[in-house]
Amino acid sequence: MRIYPAIDLIDGKAVRLERGDYAKKTEYSTEPAEVAKDFAAEGAEYIHVVDLDGAKAKKAVNLEAVRAICESVDIPIQVGGGIRSAESAKVLLDYADRIIIGTVAITEPETLKGMLDKFGPERVVVSVDYKAGKPAVNGWLEEVELTTEALQARLSGLGIRVVIVTDTALDGLMGGPNVLLMKQWSEAGFEVICAGGVASRQDVKELKDAGIDGAIIGKALYEGKIGLKEAIDAGK
Repeated sequence: MRIYPAIDLIDGKAVRLERGDYAKKTEYSTEPAEVAKDFAAEGAEYIHVVDLDGAKAKKAVNLEAVRAICESVDIPIQVGGGIRSAESAKVLLDYADRIIIGTVAITEPETLKGMLDKFGPERVVVSVDYKAGKPAVNGWLEEVELTTEALQARLSGLGIRVVIVTDTALDGLMGGPNVLLMKQWSEAGFEVICAGGVASRQDVKELKDAGIDGAIIGKALYEGKIGLKEAIDAGK
């Protein structure tokens, strides 16, 4: 199982939110590219980056910080936040290895299809974020009426292979992941990357034993609850 250390960006700085609440922000570094270098030095095979300003503004905001991160390391980077068109996706894919599509995947499936046709499924990941048991969009600020089964059928039909699944109620709390939710997507045939709550070797092992393909870890790394090397070892 692959571990994805996370870098979330606000105002060009590396931060973490609690349950996706922009009012509950903790700043960890003014130099996110240096954070990326540290992750690479500790053995990271892939880094997860989200432009939180972009998610709210519905367009890329921290492009310079994203570019600096991508240029600072020789490992793949996946980037999300505010990508609403093939044009905005292309700008990020000039630097990053793959893009993360959230809101558009739910609200504009035709736009997602256009991105898949243009860039291929290997460069497009869909992020499905749950809030109060429902998919949420626009930086987790709005819930939508769409069942998991319907969304799975849509994404599968479009050719999506990899999904990032987040239980926002657990995000930033370091209390453990929602393994059952992850399995619901894994059993539907998707490669699943778990986000939200992962904070210990046991969390990683539980996800691995459940057949989950990856885990994004953010706050737990920054707070020293688990080391990146330790998490990587637990996922082997």
